[in-house]
Amino acid sequence: METTHRVHVGDARSLPLADDSVDLVVTSPPYPMIEMWDDAFAALDPEIGDALDANDGERAHDLMLSVLDDAWREVGRVLRPGGIAVVNVGDATRNLDRFRVYDNHARVTETFAELGFDPLPGVLWRKPTNSAAKFMGSGMVPPNAYVTLEHEHVLVFRNGSRREFDAGADRRYEAAYFWEERNRWFSDVWDGLGGERQHLADPDLRERSAAFPLELPYRLVNMYSVYGDTVLDPFWGTGTTSLAACVAGRSSVGVERDDGFAAAFADRIRDAPALSRDLASERLAAHREFVADSDDDFDYDAEHYDTPVRTKQERRLRFYEVESVTETEEGWRAEHAPFED
Repeated sequence: METTHRVHVGDARSLPLADDSVDLVVTSPPYPMIEMWDDAFAALDPEIGDALDANDGERAHDLMLSVLDDAWREVGRVLRPGGIAVVNVGDATRNLDRFRVYDNHARVTETFAELGFDPLPGVLWRKPTNSAAKFMGSGMVPPNAYVTLEHEHVLVFRNGSRREFDAGADRRYEAAYFWEERNRWFSDVWDGLGGERQHLADPDLRERSAAFPLELPYRLVNMYSVYGDTVLDPFWGTGTTSLAACVAGRSSVGVERDDGFAAAFADRIRDAPALSRDLASERLAAHREFVADSDDDFDYDAEHYDTPVRTKQERRLRFYEVESVTETEEGWRAEHAPFED
């Protein structure tokens, strides 16, 4: 199996892609009203900078969301019917004219619904912090303390009717997940997603990045696409979505305004062969531990691995590892082979 991975330096509001050309979108845009993104939004619309200078938080928020709305329209154009768009976004707290919360997740959901997408159940991603920001407002004295935002939203939208597959489609059933993975992944609260596989050697890139951990897009790619699909990230950043797609046996396209991130990705994707083997080994080992610890009966056997499975749909499950990654004129090409236990 071969996958391709391309990155375009450009603007998410004008994607260099054909209509209905991608199967899944996984992205995390700049969050409106988070201070680190002020300059980026103001560069796209100078009125945003004017509103911030005037301490007009409500107007600045509306204008920032309007910038994102243009990108979401492009997502609607390039995502195939039945395709899934997943947007990781956090709300923001800010003290301009007064302290308040800016509800980014609700406004993004509203826009996708207006574009004709069906909102699906999403996830609260808990990101606990031990920083001093836990004590905002009056601290220990009522009534003017504030709840700390320790979660982000993983919003899920479908572009029209459910996606259809040919009966018995091999790539769909090979891309199945284990029963216990399904129960954990499709829970509406996630925590414990580590960032240990997220490495950026350049300190300047780390300063400019708000990248999510690899485990987040890797999980979403496995949940909402099949082998050989194309995954788009219109706010590509450091390319974590593309790396996740590669190790999961999917092609990817990224769009990113900062050419420094695109240049740095060459070092990251070279880790794909070892990373894909590690992830496959970890998932298989975790499943075997689940079987060993369970008192339940398992009625089926996996066809490709020496382990029982809970359901008929898991029998043909198969992992793929990246054998090699080659740089091309368009980006990178990865060769995949079945993972042998």
